[in-house]
Amino acid sequence: MAVRVLGIDPGLTRCGVGVVDVAGNRRATLVDVTVLRSTADMPLERRLLLISQGIEELLDRHQPQFVAIERVFAQQNVSTVMGVAQISGVALVLAAERNLPVTLHTPSEVKAAITGYGNAEKKQVGTMVARILGLAEIPKPADAADALALAICHAWRTGAAGGTLPTATSVAASEVGAPRAALTPAQQAWRAAEQKAGSSVVPRSLKR
Repeated sequence: MAVRVLGIDPGLTRCGVGVVDVAGNRRATLVDVTVLRSTADMPLERRLLLISQGIEELLDRHQPQFVAIERVFAQQNVSTVMGVAQISGVALVLAAERNLPVTLHTPSEVKAAITGYGNAEKKQVGTMVARILGLAEIPKPADAADALALAICHAWRTGAAGGTLPTATSVAASEVGAPRAALTPAQQAWRAAEQKAGSSVVPRSLKR
């Protein structure tokens, strides 16, 4: 039985929202993805209301079982951090009103879940999101791909869809020839990409 997760990449100017269904075998399917926008010339309260209404509409239309939000972390641009925090608060309230469990995931957690590498670049994450969901191209802008990555990450990391990321032991075993079933879909995709194209971006930990 699949679970539905709504992922939010919070931002005041651009807020990515992605919805995926993830089956017990961890196969993910795209349901919807969009980027909600507000402009800097609007009063703050109107910007928050606009983004809030967009998130609310998506929550009510798609009826997710879980909500995943990117955890706020320190940046040099204080105004950006404030906007992210404000939208995160809005999303938390909207989820709470619907009794939906919410989990905050750090960027490195998402990167590790999607690519198998916690320091992957945004383009690598977007490429893997497209591959995992069977999309012809990377969702754009990056906020959209990030929101989908959050939703997929949540299902895989928490076991909401019936599976979790492999342990350090299982990853080590994969390096000495363990069967593909011991790997996450992300790691299997990396392996497939390496075998097909000899990609140089595959993390060393996933190479035999």
